[in-house]
Amino acid sequence: MTTTAPDRTDPPPGLDAFRADRVYLGADHRRNERRTWIVTIICAATLVALLAGGAATRSLALIANGLHMAAHLAALLVASAAYALARRHAGNPAFSFGTGKLGYLAGFANAVVLAVTAVLIGVESVMRLLNPETVNYGDALPIAAGGLVVNLVCIWLLKPTRAAAARNDAEGDLNLSAAHLHLSADAVVSVLALGAMLAGRQLGWSFADPMAGLLAAGLVAQFAWTLMRRAGAALLDINPSPELTAEVRRRLSDEGERVIDLHLWRLGPGHHAVIAVIAATHPKPVATYRARLAGLAGLSHVTVEVRDARTGVEGHDHHDHGHG
Repeated sequence: MTTTAPDRTDPPPGLDAFRADRVYLGADHRRNERRTWIVTIICAATLVALLAGGAATRSLALIANGLHMAAHLAALLVASAAYALARRHAGNPAFSFGTGKLGYLAGFANAVVLAVTAVLIGVESVMRLLNPETVNYGDALPIAAGGLVVNLVCIWLLKPTRAAAARNDAEGDLNLSAAHLHLSADAVVSVLALGAMLAGRQLGWSFADPMAGLLAAGLVAQFAWTLMRRAGAALLDINPSPELTAEVRRRLSDEGERVIDLHLWRLGPGHHAVIAVIAATHPKPVATYRARLAGLAGLSHVTVEVRDARTGVEGHDHHDHGHG
């Protein structure tokens, strides 16, 4: 392995097996970071237009859409900062298992922001239902349509690649998928806003606008809970893949050994760590057991401890906490 690494955020696929450099960033880290910054700029401009249009036309649906876009902007700023920090400190030895989890921390923070946004939209919608206000549908409709177009463009820019499936990680890059989730929800909110304003203008249903706000609040709350659950699972080291765990156990006990302790957790997008304790009647060198795990997609850090099943004593010749 070379000693210099000017850019280790997009490593060759061959280095992903039991990595020695502790860089557990996603395969598309730089690509995703760049696109997230582009979408952040687009959303900032759209936010100004939506809030200004909602205030001018008295449309709660537009204001709700704008508040949702504000949540997206906050989420994108946090996600972009997480990408930059993870890349900058990827080789920092202070991070025992690398900086791959910064994206999950950002995702959890964004979920909290989304939840607060849902509450704000819901409260305002109820107030508008109790105290209706006149909406200028003619001016509000083009703004809502423009917001939907912007959302669709941003969704396309943040479309995840297929790298996650290839690396045995269903979650993939949570930083990117969280931003994609935010914008997908906003696109649905935009459709609700358009429908509410059309109903108000064509059918005279003044209640349609605040009802669209209530539906938007429920949708945002649902997405917030989903994102919080996914990010929290990674931060709390919940087993990310029972299937991968079962395959590791099967390979390590291939010749009658007994796996007496096994832990699997996520280090970053497409990267997992495993700690295994094996009891064998005739213990083999640790390298033998590590070789059995070679080729498992997404397995990047391996710690193996081998014990003699006859004595229960750990043999120093068979104990390895290395990961290179």
